[in-house]
Amino acid sequence: MDPATASRLDALRASPNALARHYSRFRVEERLLLTGHSHQAWPDVSFDGQLEAWADAAEGVDEKWGRAEAKAERVRRGFARLLGARQEEIALGQNTHELVLRFLSALPLAERPRLVTTDGEFHTIRRQLDRIAEDGRLEVVKVPAAPAAGLAERLIATVNDRTSALLVSSVLFETAHIVPRLDLVLSACRARGADLLVDAYHHLNVVPFSLAGDRLEDAFVVGGGYKYCQLGEGSCFLRVPPGREGMRPLLTGWFSEFAHLTERVPGRVPYGSGPARWSGATYDPTSHYRAASVFQFFEEMSLDPGFLRAVSRHQIRLLAERFDALDLDPGRIRRDRDVPLEAVGGFLAFRAPVAGRLASSLRDRGLLTDHRGEWLRLGPAPYLSDEQLGAAIDLVGDAVTAG
Repeated sequence: MDPATASRLDALRASPNALARHYSRFRVEERLLLTGHSHQAWPDVSFDGQLEAWADAAEGVDEKWGRAEAKAERVRRGFARLLGARQEEIALGQNTHELVLRFLSALPLAERPRLVTTDGEFHTIRRQLDRIAEDGRLEVVKVPAAPAAGLAERLIATVNDRTSALLVSSVLFETAHIVPRLDLVLSACRARGADLLVDAYHHLNVVPFSLAGDRLEDAFVVGGGYKYCQLGEGSCFLRVPPGREGMRPLLTGWFSEFAHLTERVPGRVPYGSGPARWSGATYDPTSHYRAASVFQFFEEMSLDPGFLRAVSRHQIRLLAERFDALDLDPGRIRRDRDVPLEAVGGFLAFRAPVAGRLASSLRDRGLLTDHRGEWLRLGPAPYLSDEQLGAAIDLVGDAVTAG
């Protein structure tokens, strides 16, 4: 590690953390916000973006949309940079659910009525595919997500000529375990004529992601800014690989033909080009103003995924070591030591039979975190100091000991 990077890392480990002053409205120095895996604090510049959206609406009224589109383009560029994609490959949506639905509606499900996924997907995919399976007209196949190390092979074994698409996360939302060898899954999908959709929400901006480096150039990728990107609600994306210009989402909004409304003629429903093919309809552009400000802030502060991964790895290791040193009853709480920390994403998960009650107890003690089933999740963030992380683990020990 070069001296300049080491110095920057030391500044973030110190108390106060050197970044914390840029998050004054979220009071990150005063609170133990171990919510970094779910809702990271927003930098203060996002408030300026919020105000700018209001001011543009007041000034331009219905002509604000030109300015809003410029912000949307900035957001596309921000997501493209994190993926190693081209800006014109990025379609935007208010949440990943609407984008996944458009993706599903563009598949040849009548001819290939089979969808493959895992039992470890976030509720966006999990609930929708459960409902589709319940309907009975399509076949939904789920494979066990754990252990993540062998997930690629289990997925490959399920893909056949009836499969339209395979939907899988690159980092599992309950455990933060990184799913390796998704490039092999993509190769199996291509060989069978199926598409691969990768949910990279828990990957983006905390573990470096590269379409070329990870050999996922032909994959669809979905994600958003609510977590590690610090964009808040309303800024999500679908990356569409090249060669999909013929896909026609059944669920389509009028913004897809926004630029050509006066040219519309009877007949086949037209679609816009590039990202517009996947567009919805009228939305609140405030989220894009906020997101554009935050993306600009990250670039000005040189908070790139490589540096943020170095910060995260230090924080995850610190949490793990401090937890191990407590030597708590593994019947009450334990972490999976079989998975190396290098294979863990942006948070640390602990298995606890009463994780929900434990999370509530921690909240009462001033530590904000959450749980998923039996997993208590602690999510650090780059604006937290080592002292704050140590205090958080001490509170975990107190809560577990108190029962």
